[in-house]
Amino acid sequence: MLTMRWRLEFFDSAAVLRAVDRAKRRAMVRQGQLIRTIAKRSIRKRKGASRPGEAPHSHRGHLRRFLFYSYDRLRQTVVIGPTALSARAIVPPLLEAGGAVKSKRGRLISDGKGGQRWVARGVRQTYRPRPFMGPALAKAKPYLAETFRGTVGTGSFMGPGAAEPVEG
Repeated sequence: MLTMRWRLEFFDSAAVLRAVDRAKRRAMVRQGQLIRTIAKRSIRKRKGASRPGEAPHSHRGHLRRFLFYSYDRLRQTVVIGPTALSARAIVPPLLEAGGAVKSKRGRLISDGKGGQRWVARGVRQTYRPRPFMGPALAKAKPYLAETFRGTVGTGSFMGPGAAEPVEG
């Protein structure tokens, strides 16, 4: 006759934490990909300015091309948005929220009708909000929880020898 005894131990907490961290990172990266894709698709390459409240138009394609996402391991967050092409790149945040800025040098800007006009140095330029990241997040929100489904899996997180039958 064979008798069985089960030796139960606590979960291997280090393995559980590693698996959860890995799963969370993968899910959050997928969320970053989703939001970036939605934001990129909302930005059209067209002449002239978009209407205030709508996603901005990208005249040369830079805004769409330089949208990135990155997982920050230290803070365990995902950062999604346009990258600065230079230290003076202030337009993407102004497009999202609106605002005013004085021009530091003269330059050509879009006149909103498909043409361009010259803006002299020191002239205050006002940007009406043309959000693209906020609406992308709102559109992705129903799908964000879904990225976590099945991420941890069914792997064994119990220590070695746990729940093994022991003869005796």
